[in-house]
Amino acid sequence: MTRPPNALTLARPLIRGLIVLNALYAFAITALLVATLVNPKLLFEALGVAYEHLHNALRAVVLIGILAAYLTHRVLRALLAIVDSVRDGDPFIADNSRRLQAIAWWVLAGEGLRLLIGAIVYGASKAAPTLKMDIDVGFSFAPWLAVLLLFVLARVFEQGARMRSDLEGTV
Repeated sequence: MTRPPNALTLARPLIRGLIVLNALYAFAITALLVATLVNPKLLFEALGVAYEHLHNALRAVVLIGILAAYLTHRVLRALLAIVDSVRDGDPFIADNSRRLQAIAWWVLAGEGLRLLIGAIVYGASKAAPTLKMDIDVGFSFAPWLAVLLLFVLARVFEQGARMRSDLEGTV
């Protein structure tokens, strides 16, 4: 009888796939930025938007998107390193505590970027009132709770690593 795959077995290929998808996203959004610089009017005509109203807002959102791809890359790489340490049977190490704390900061920064994009789109909608823009950024407690949980979990891992080190010193 074969054992069904557990979350840890599936996590590594899933995270690797997400890293590839994130890289493709970063490439596509960088190409969009280049397109706005090379031939901006063509892009805005394709979108059906007057170039004069929104070119700076679009470029700002695209730049933030590139930054968000970087943040996502950092989160995924740290998560992959944590999964690898768990797979190796050694999760309660100081490195994982630092990784979880870094992930918390990256997620917090990502939420800040999301709110910044909402502010930029809101400002652009005021600059071009004839355009119908969906600026429903909304507020969700989930990302903020996730950040809090990550900081607490980082502390738990730090304490676990310290306790393990103390235990090894007494044996």
